Amino acid sequence: MIQIKDKSACCGCAACVQICPKQCISLKEDKEGFLYPTVNRNLCIECGKCETVCPKLHSFEAHEPLKVFAAQHFDESARAASSSGGIFTLLADAVINEGGVVFGARFDSDWSAIHDFTETHEGLQAFRGSKYLQSRIRNTYQQAEKFLKSGRQVLFTGTPCQIAGLKKYLRTDYDNLLAVDFVCHGVPSPLVWKKYLEETIACQCEKKSVLLHSNPLISERGSIAHIHKRKIDTISFRNKDLGWKKYSFALTLSEVTTIGEQNTVFLSTIFSENTYMQAFLANFSLRPSCYHCPVKGGKSGSDLTIGDFWGIEKIAPELDDDKGCSLIIAHTDKMMNWLENNSILSEIPIQEEPFRSNLSYYTSPAQPANRSFFFNQLIKNGFHEAWKNTVSTKLTDRVLRKIYHFL
Repeated sequence: MIQIKDKSACCGCAACVQICPKQCISLKEDKEGFLYPTVNRNLCIECGKCETVCPKLHSFEAHEPLKVFAAQHFDESARAASSSGGIFTLLADAVINEGGVVFGARFDSDWSAIHDFTETHEGLQAFRGSKYLQSRIRNTYQQAEKFLKSGRQVLFTGTPCQIAGLKKYLRTDYDNLLAVDFVCHGVPSPLVWKKYLEETIACQCEKKSVLLHSNPLISERGSIAHIHKRKIDTISFRNKDLGWKKYSFALTLSEVTTIGEQNTVFLSTIFSENTYMQAFLANFSLRPSCYHCPVKGGKSGSDLTIGDFWGIEKIAPELDDDKGCSLIIAHTDKMMNWLENNSILSEIPIQEEPFRSNLSYYTSPAQPANRSFFFNQLIKNGFHEAWKNTVSTKLTDRVLRKIYHFL
């Protein structure tokens, strides 16, 4: 029976939920917004299946990369719409062309991340682009298994821990499965994302309200709440308008007034200046298991790992046009055969070089000393106030340490 005593021991892959024959395991959200399995003991028959599929309890052996590639989509529009080189689109299009099915993460109507599948080229659009929050895997392992048993080609993409959960759940090596993960920094809290999004939109409303109420003709018609209806149209964590290396977080909002006006608001900040991305990249918003990830360095069981090819300007400067270049790491002969048959890649002959600028492939992020302070502040005061107070505390700690070492 799965029992979560130490939250750092659960990556939230949900393999235990989907394998349970009595459906007595459900996922419950904790105060930080992460999902953890809970067992209904009255229904549990102690079969032990939930434990056998846990990637933390039974990890895969590390697979040394067979080959490393650099790749870019030949269609410039597809590459522009992708986070890096557009290789997910190349892989997915090829699978759809063969009558296959593609699984990936998309946004739902509330702009939360969920896993889903598509059988059409049009459906791939929702899966493109990075989504820096943990997706709800739902019952996609079960769905993938049905497609695989029916003989369909399946491309399943996800975080390394989600791919490990899939492979443990399936317990069979299917020749028609291409399991693809990515170089993962860690998965941020859905609660952090929700609060950030709500506060960002509310802040935009307040700014607009000040401008509107400075106009007496508009202020006489009523409050901002009665005048405006605002919704999110698009979200991009990796907008490349300023380039691939200087990507931005971008929101497109639309609003309709009661007097028939329709406006579009585009909000964009460079990743290093965006507070949500700061918290993510500084490791504050990550799931506890990310600090001790059990599937780093090719231990997920994936056929292929993709990611941004940071450092390409040193290895293959001819590919560095600042529009995005993908890193591809092949782990299995099956994947190598598929890549060679599709002839879409240029191989990088030096195996070690790519990993010098992509340390997340091998190493887990360090847990900040004041992570608990950040989440406590988040629950009490919301995201922006929590981050402001956390950064202030972090700065104070650094100053005190310097004084201590000086003395």
